[in-house]
Amino acid sequence: MALPQQVLEAFVLGLVEGITEFLPISSMAHLKVVPMLLGWGDPGLAVGATIQLGSILAVILYFRNDLLQVLCSTARSIKHNDWDSPHARLGQAIFAGTIPVLVIGIAVKILIPGFDHSSLRSLHSIGVISVVMAALLATAERVASHQRALSDVRVRDGILVGCAQALAIIPGVSRSGSTLTASLFDNWTREDAARFSFLLGIPAILLVGLAELGDASLLAGPLGLVPLLVGVVTAFASSILVIHCFIQFLRRNSTTIFVLYRLAFGVFLIAAGQSIEASAGSP
Repeated sequence: MALPQQVLEAFVLGLVEGITEFLPISSMAHLKVVPMLLGWGDPGLAVGATIQLGSILAVILYFRNDLLQVLCSTARSIKHNDWDSPHARLGQAIFAGTIPVLVIGIAVKILIPGFDHSSLRSLHSIGVISVVMAALLATAERVASHQRALSDVRVRDGILVGCAQALAIIPGVSRSGSTLTASLFDNWTREDAARFSFLLGIPAILLVGLAELGDASLLAGPLGLVPLLVGVVTAFASSILVIHCFIQFLRRNSTTIFVLYRLAFGVFLIAAGQSIEASAGSP
């Protein structure tokens, strides 16, 4: 593959990652489906996880003030054994919510070594899961009171939403979608549910991305170092814009548009998934 083609593919993957990582529509699914529709084949989990580093850098930059307050409040709380401040409790919730991801991620790696190539990554399966997640998000919107704020966060919230986040290891679930849905079921406002989803995702995405980046074989894989950097930078730039626009959107609107999109996306994959995989030469 010529380098310009690799750069083009990396740019598109970075754009797809940046647009879909923080919307409740599953970046993992789109990073598989879009390249296959373009005839490039499945880039694999390692490439997607590495490009995700651009998104994590974006969310760290966007929420840098919140993160600094969390770190400072947590340090003071440890020193004085007083965890009453909202930012200290947020730090506890983020820590607690990261544990399910680590436990389930390690368990899957050890107990299901072929998980990356399992039938769950088929387009048909992704379509079914997308429809299910659309139904759950629609239900959460209907029953939520939208009264709880981020200042009310507790460790239990971190555990609850963290368990939902861990389900995103299944292609099509969507880390953002599962955490947003869980928070809405727990009666959070839409905006604060999204903010907590973004903050909670920082350790998880960072750990996964760094783990995959440590795989030396990745650099000799379907893209290569320079194109991967292009993908990371593109994901960073597009993520910054999407994070800002999504939060502004949720201040005035429900998630109905994403429910409808996930439903249409899922039905499309259920109907056409096998033919897309066959034309792309996917096993």
